[in-house]
This record gives sequence, structure tokens and C-alpha cells, in this order.
Amino acid sequence: MTDNQTLNIYDENVDTYQRLVDKLPELESISQFTGRLSPGALILDLGCGTGNAAAQMRDKGFQLVCVDGSPKMVKAANDAFSLNATTALFSDLNATAHYDGIWANFSLLHAAKEDFPTYLKAIHTALKTGGLFFISLKSGKGEKRDRLGRFYAYYQEDELENLLLQAGFKPEHTRRGSLRGMAGNIEDWFGVLSRKER
Repeated sequence: MTDNQTLNIYDENVDTYQRLVDKLPELESISQFTGRLSPGALILDLGCGTGNAAAQMRDKGFQLVCVDGSPKMVKAANDAFSLNATTALFSDLNATAHYDGIWANFSLLHAAKEDFPTYLKAIHTALKTGGLFFISLKSGKGEKRDRLGRFYAYYQEDELENLLLQAGFKPEHTRRGSLRGMAGNIEDWFGVLSRKER
């Protein structure tokens, strides 16, 4: 399921979102992720937003394929960083053993829980054996819309770990933090770095 309301909200608030992420320092999660990859590895940024994280990884010497469901986010990423990003949905991922790493930083939290295992399986299939997958989500339970109208699915750490294991991943590292999002609320989050073992 694609939540068009969420995509439209991002299309309508690109400048606000860009100002928010421009203030963020280099993500420690990026260093942990890229530090486990070979030089020049091929990374898919699944839900690249305005391209800040992808640009940081590209500038470290990695090859980036960048996609996002919001056409205006894609345009902003290309205008700012020349990433050659394209518009695509989670359901469009159909590669097999193609990527060394897949980065999904606060993107798959917009997917319905009923669709989440299907997307994890597609990510697993798209990675080479030994490939890395980073995902970050907001902590909580259930599904709801924020005050802007964006759809969110919330997870507990053990819930995500079980889903990753079922999809064939081995979780290796978890980071935790809190942040103020575009809606203005400070929320807890966690990110898990996993590896495809087979």
C-alpha cells in the first residue's frame, strides 16, 4: 500500500524538510554503516529524501542509487547534490543480489505494518550475500498519523529484530536516540544494522 497523503505532504513541505535536515550533523549511523562496507561499494538509499545522507556517502567514495516516493524530494536531492535520484516506491524494488548495502533511514516507517515483511524480503533479495542493511524507525506501538497527516508505523526493538530474523537478516548493532521531526515533536527512535548471511 502506498500512502499518497504522506507523499503529498512531503511534496508540499520540501523546503521545510530540507531546512530541518540541513541542520543535522553527519550521522554517526552513516559512519558505522559505511565503515563495514568495502571501498566503492554500491549502496541503495531507499527513501533518500532531499539527499543529504546519500551525498555524505557518495563523498566517502561509495556508489549511490537513490530513490524516493516524493517527486519533489527527488528533484530537491538532484538540484542540491546531483545524485541522479529517481522516483520509486518501496514496492518497486525488484533487484536480485545487486547491492552491497541498503540504507533506509526513517523511510520504511511510512509503510503499513501489513506490507512491512514483504518489503524486508525484497530488500533481502536485493542485497548480495554478506550485504548490509540499515533501518531506522520511531519507537512505539501501532499505526497513526502525525499532526501533519503523515502515516507512521511504530515499532519496539524486539518486534523489529524478530521481523529482521524472519526475513533472513542477522542484526549486528543497534543505536538509539531522540529527535525533533518536521511535526515539531521530540520522539525516540532506534536504528538497526543487519547483515544478509545467506
